[in-house]
Amino acid sequence: MEQDVNFAAIWKQPKIPVVYRRSSNQPLMIRLSYAPDNKIWLKGSARNRPKWIKANGCWEVPKAWFDEIIEKSLVRFGRVYVIQAYRAQEKCAPACWDAKGYDCECSCMGKNHGTRSAGAWRIVSETLAVKWHERELACRLIERRNSP
Repeated sequence: MEQDVNFAAIWKQPKIPVVYRRSSNQPLMIRLSYAPDNKIWLKGSARNRPKWIKANGCWEVPKAWFDEIIEKSLVRFGRVYVIQAYRAQEKCAPACWDAKGYDCECSCMGKNHGTRSAGAWRIVSETLAVKWHERELACRLIERRNSP
C-alpha cells in the first residue's frame, strides 16, 4: 500500500464520496458533496437516522451500513473512496528459523532464515507463525462495474 497517500486531500475533495471506516465498533464517517436530500438518501429504509457532525463536515451512520452505503454510492455516484485502518501481516515458520542453507519460500524473504529466534512472532503451528504490524490507514477507490 502506498504510504504517501494524502488522506486529508481525499477526504476534502468534493466530487467522490468518502467512507471512513474507523476501527472497532465506531460509526462510519461519510463525506458527500452537498445535496439537499443527503440525509434522506443515506437513511433509506433504515430505522436509524444519519447524524451530521459539523466539526468534521460529515455524516455518521452505523458501521453495519457499510456494504449498503458502498452499493448506494456506486449507483448514485459511480465510485466511492474507502479509507480504513489495516494491519499488515507477515507469515513465517519455525521451520524457517531453524533452517540451514539459503532456500526460503516464506514472506520474510530469508530475513529470519536460520536465526533460531521467534521474536515477536505468534507461532500457530510448526509450519506457520504470524506477525502483525502497527495499524496504518489505507485508501481504495471502488468503481462501479459496467454491465456487459
